[in-house]
Amino acid sequence: MLSIIFHQLLTSSLLPYFTLLVTIILFKLYFSHSKTLKTLPPSPAKLPIIGNLHQLGSSPHRSLQALAKKHGPLMLLHFGSVPVVVASSAHASREIMKTHDLTFLNRAKSTVPSILSYNARDVAFADYGEYWRQIKSIVVLQLLSHKRVQSFRRVREEETDILVEKIRTISRSSSPIVNLSELLISLTNGVICRSAMGRRHGGEKFKELFVDFVELLGVFSVGDYIPWLSWVDRLNGYEVRAVKIAAEFDAFLEGVIVEHEERRNKLMLSGGDDEEEKDFVDILLDIQNDKDASFVLERDTVKALILDVFTGGTDSTYATLEWELSELIRNPQAMTKLQQEVREIANGKPKITEDDLDHMPYLKAVVKETFRMHMPLPLLVPRESTQDVKLMGYDIASGTQVLINAWAVGRDPSVWDDPDEFRPERFLDSGVDYRGLDFELTPFGAGRRKCPGIQFAMSVNELVLASLVHKFDFGLGDGQKMEDLDMSETSGITIHKKLPLLVLATPYV
Repeated sequence: MLSIIFHQLLTSSLLPYFTLLVTIILFKLYFSHSKTLKTLPPSPAKLPIIGNLHQLGSSPHRSLQALAKKHGPLMLLHFGSVPVVVASSAHASREIMKTHDLTFLNRAKSTVPSILSYNARDVAFADYGEYWRQIKSIVVLQLLSHKRVQSFRRVREEETDILVEKIRTISRSSSPIVNLSELLISLTNGVICRSAMGRRHGGEKFKELFVDFVELLGVFSVGDYIPWLSWVDRLNGYEVRAVKIAAEFDAFLEGVIVEHEERRNKLMLSGGDDEEEKDFVDILLDIQNDKDASFVLERDTVKALILDVFTGGTDSTYATLEWELSELIRNPQAMTKLQQEVREIANGKPKITEDDLDHMPYLKAVVKETFRMHMPLPLLVPRESTQDVKLMGYDIASGTQVLINAWAVGRDPSVWDDPDEFRPERFLDSGVDYRGLDFELTPFGAGRRKCPGIQFAMSVNELVLASLVHKFDFGLGDGQKMEDLDMSETSGITIHKKLPLLVLATPYV
């Protein structure tokens, strides 16, 4: 029957119309097919359902570096059903955080961080948009401006003095081994608590709460990548723990805010003004109570921003100080060189001040070299594309998650000579910096999503490091050799030393 119909069409006057119809259909099929032929980044083989998740291992930044060596600086992986582009070179990082910054401004959706950050109402995890622009402006112009950071100078110096005295006391005791890791956590907590909330909020309970909070920020949620397996997250208890920790932190922050409100009311009644003594909570409450403000700052946003400052200013700063001192102890020549510089600048003064830091190029080189080798957040905070984009010649679809392996960039042999060696001298004649303009070194990220707390973090970091090498000579107990110091890492969003840094500290002055 079909052959008869086809024969009749061929011999009838309808043939030209039939030919035109077939041509149109074929053209549509061709162009439809050609549109689906995307140029995708190279990919390692994946497994059904889980994709490439099995290849991450316990140290994803190291596993992804190994994959990049095989597949190139821009790879396409699949974590479950989610496409993930991984950038492992300075060029790829620049394309994402500068050339196509607007396309990659959204944060990848993640269940546990969202729970912990008041449903992503903070600067770190909020999606790009008007809300994010408003709170970012508040953080940059009000909380972490140069003037505001300088206003906390006395806090930094006092907490550093407390740290030095603690080490001195332990070094003279019958048990002279100093747990530097524990003391550095206490220092950074003290600086941030006093700057953000006006006073120390210490105690073991608070410390445990903070440790759990940071640990949960780095957990892997199966349901984020394989939705029908989200029951696994409930089984392992991550979501339940996140809800519990979020509630405990919320109660704590509510108490802090109420305390500030009561103090503000008393000051208003007495006609007092403590502008010079204002902490971050005071500043946020001023903005919240400003009837002329164009942006309404809700209470949960105030809490989310305080959490941002607290976690960002404490965990990563403590981790960096720990790695700096560990590398210096393992490399006595670098330690000696830094001590000579610091002690010459001190020139007999009882302590280092922040005014001295600009005259210490080797100190700054040590900090940069530590960032290069030990990125606090090795994969930065994941981003997500908001539209289809051409990236380094490859087609990246809207909704693709993006990971920047800043740790791998710091160890790239095409950029750095002997990348696994700690050699601060490489930065003495180099213009490369960590503030987001040089994509070979981006510990704070770059572009619009760059961490706004760089100045605050570095003012703590440099003062503490200079003060410790000024006041003490460091060694290891039990006859350990410097080069044998364990440098293994923890897993999580921030990378710490797996074992605490235990040292013998001999007072110098």
